[in-house]
Amino acid sequence: MAAAAAFAQPAVVKPSPGDDLKSLYANSQDIAEGKRVAQECVRCHNDNGISSTAGVPHLAGQRAPYLHMQLRAYKRGDRAHSPVTGAVKFMSDDALMKVAAYYASLDPPKAAASPARGAGSRNDPVQSGKQVAQACSGCHGDNGVSGMAGTPSLVALDPKYFVAAMAAYKNGQRKNELMKPIAAGLSDIDTNAVALYYALLKPAKSPNPVKGGDAAAGKAAATSCAGCHGDNGNSTSPDAPSLAGQDAEYLAAATKAYKDGSRSEEAMKGIAGALDDKAMKDLAAYYAAQAPAQLAVKKPLGLAEWVDRCDRCHGVNGNSTDPAIPALASQRGDWLEAALNAYRKGDRKSAAMSAMSSQLSEADVKEIAAYYARQNARAVTYVLVPR
Repeated sequence: MAAAAAFAQPAVVKPSPGDDLKSLYANSQDIAEGKRVAQECVRCHNDNGISSTAGVPHLAGQRAPYLHMQLRAYKRGDRAHSPVTGAVKFMSDDALMKVAAYYASLDPPKAAASPARGAGSRNDPVQSGKQVAQACSGCHGDNGVSGMAGTPSLVALDPKYFVAAMAAYKNGQRKNELMKPIAAGLSDIDTNAVALYYALLKPAKSPNPVKGGDAAAGKAAATSCAGCHGDNGNSTSPDAPSLAGQDAEYLAAATKAYKDGSRSEEAMKGIAGALDDKAMKDLAAYYAAQAPAQLAVKKPLGLAEWVDRCDRCHGVNGNSTDPAIPALASQRGDWLEAALNAYRKGDRKSAAMSAMSSQLSEADVKEIAAYYARQNARAVTYVLVPR
């Protein structure tokens, strides 16, 4: 039975032939020998197994069989990290088992401090976006439908397009002295949250009156726009905005900006260059009269929902009771981020983890990692029951 200073709960394990649970049988002599051999590891993981180096995981209190499996994976070359590979290359399996048992016997690290919860919290990404978007409502409306002529509505815009537009304001590709500092003041996480919030709102036409422009004439001219902006102005491409229901004055001004070069977009420059002021107003009148369609955007999982999924394998609050599955509680947040991103990119192989992590956004990864870093780690006593 692996030694531990405290325990969360006893976990019954029924070993079967081929199961490598030798580290669970480690006695005090094995653990003392593991401590001696682990001197190869202290440069990175410290004497107490609690890392003080960014990107280096805590080992103290981790599940012994899991550590043993990972050490063997490094030795075989299935996992690649030169410092670890160099340390374990000449160790016997027995030595690796004892090192694993030693680190499992240590008191786990303390949880990271809880940070202040700001607008960028991903506990509910849509609510987070709504909170940030309050600063936009004065111009763009409480529901994302602008009541200010010349100002665009933000509903029915694909999130990818919205994020790209904000980046264009930030880097000066789009010229707008009001929008530039607003865009620059938003983090990437907050920009994505606002984009999602507006994309999920119920779309509606701009209430602003159309000044000038012949919608019927605009309809005939709009046939050349449908390839990018969709039939009736409802785009199916994240690279082209929906125009249906948009404020007419804004549409005419945006088209003129493409013509005079104050907005830079090669695809639009040639099309806008062929239009006179009347044609621009006609097109704007036509699109403003069209009904915007609801986007096919799904609400992503919030932090609580992701944690529920992770806890199914890694234990309540990340305190795994499965000896082959790592504990996440109190682990370094930067290490957890790196591990999740490695699964997302395929650098680490696990069918279950790859399927799970492929659905995560960068914001999700940061929030999940920070959550588990804040949880109190608890050791587990394993009770081995013969079959």
